[in-house]
Amino acid sequence: MRSTLLLAALVPFAAAAAVKREATPTVIAPVPAATVIGTAGDKVESFRGIPFAQPPVGNLRLRPPQPLDAPLGKIDGTESAKACPQMFFTTAKEQLPANLLGTLMNLPLFQEVLNAGEDCLTLDVFRPAGVPADAKLPVLFWIYGGGFELGSTSLFNGESMAEASVDTNMPVIFVGVNYRVGGFGFMPGKEIKADGAGNLGLLDQKMGLQWVADNIAAFGGDPDKVTIWGESAGAISVLDQMIMFDGDNTYKGKPLFRGAIMNSGGIIPADPIDGRKGQLVYDSVVKNGDCASASDTLQCLRELPYDDFLDATNSVPGILSYFSVSLAYLPRPDGLSLTDSPDEVALAGKFAKVPFIIGDQEDEGTLFSLFQTNITTNEELNTYLNTIFFPYVDPPIVSGLVDTYGTGALESVTENSPFRTGLGNSLYPQFKKLAAILGDLTFTLTRRALLDGLAAVAPEVPSWSYLASYDYGTPVLGTFHGSDLLQVFFGIVPNYASRSIHSYYFSFVYNLDPNEGDHTYMKWPQWNDGKKKLMNFFANKAELINDDFRQDSYEYILEHRAELKI
Repeated sequence: MRSTLLLAALVPFAAAAAVKREATPTVIAPVPAATVIGTAGDKVESFRGIPFAQPPVGNLRLRPPQPLDAPLGKIDGTESAKACPQMFFTTAKEQLPANLLGTLMNLPLFQEVLNAGEDCLTLDVFRPAGVPADAKLPVLFWIYGGGFELGSTSLFNGESMAEASVDTNMPVIFVGVNYRVGGFGFMPGKEIKADGAGNLGLLDQKMGLQWVADNIAAFGGDPDKVTIWGESAGAISVLDQMIMFDGDNTYKGKPLFRGAIMNSGGIIPADPIDGRKGQLVYDSVVKNGDCASASDTLQCLRELPYDDFLDATNSVPGILSYFSVSLAYLPRPDGLSLTDSPDEVALAGKFAKVPFIIGDQEDEGTLFSLFQTNITTNEELNTYLNTIFFPYVDPPIVSGLVDTYGTGALESVTENSPFRTGLGNSLYPQFKKLAAILGDLTFTLTRRALLDGLAAVAPEVPSWSYLASYDYGTPVLGTFHGSDLLQVFFGIVPNYASRSIHSYYFSFVYNLDPNEGDHTYMKWPQWNDGKKKLMNFFANKAELINDDFRQDSYEYILEHRAELKI
């Protein structure tokens, strides 16, 4: 029945598209007034680079986003949007060869090639061709990942997802938001806290959602049917949008979103923005920006030439390095947007009570364990984690965590990531063990902790969870972090995994339940129905499994979550 109704609804869209194939789609957005010129395609119309906030340049650098306060006139939405300043690799002198790549990427020529710059607070809108303004289609709001260091809407062309929604007879309006990353968006430090300038990237995302609330109806969308979706840092951002301001996600008296999807990310316990870890980052940026002697170091950073500030922010360790997911830049409790560590806020029930989907790749940690080839013994692994990740944690707590992943050399290899590969894929002696630990701490087992905690404080909130294994057998990496983008976002491999997940996700966007669409895939049970079941996706099938693997590690992480903060 739903398929018939949606197909009937799509007929006028398709007819209009056929008639207007050569026409230029134009939308008049009301707040602030703007005439947006887009691009027509066979199935999808696109509107790119639409400003949603004042450019965060000059004295607005390192400040919360400011709303646009004047009509914008005509906007050319036919070109790719500018990315926010990127941190592909660190420029820290002690980190060879990453610092050479980082220095190269920071050169004005390369930043220009990357189309990156500070004036970057824009969003992209993709809609089925010929959609009338009163269509009231549900909205899928995408937040990209990239370790809070890189990423842009131009890297995640939403056309493929909009097309997939049409092909599944569940057409949606797709919106992708640009937000500040790296030191431009997530600078820590007591100076930042005192100025109220924390978690700027999250505030950018929120202002993008406010733009949707004000304007998406003009594009044929329904502002009351918004689902937020993200991958990696984008998924962490989705959870943060749920807990920001202690769960108040309203704007002009209405919720900004009604559902959430998190791919490979969710809850990240974090130290305060003015804690020891964060202050080291701020002080390093100040030193490398030659601002240490300034009477107001924050104002000095605001006044630095763009290239100098970019170099200074990128002088700290990056995610594509030996430091891995011990992130310099990430959302941290600032007392304003995040009142406490995300785990504390969520588990206190201070979150937007919306249905959600959350899941992981089977081998989340392999990608982040490629750079530590000098770690050959269990003792060296303990030292690495204590030095890089948990410098202020008692060593026995760290070694206790490591021991849950095997104490013998054979067990450490055979039982760890990439999982279910026996003695194979051990890049270096401690690779598989480190990969399992980093994957679980950052993604997989903290996902279970989130589900357990939210089910306890808000059992009425529906949730679904999954584990993706569709790249099983990939040498060394397995089903690695980010590999789902090929299957889910871009649909490059049109197999069972891609088709079924699209169907489940669009059903969720329409109905807040992945099972209620017109599809023939197996029922996906709610996780919090007492059975704790995961949908395990493979390339050509899916099956239900119990969410109880590595339970000893899970219980240890839960017991020590106050100490084991990224």
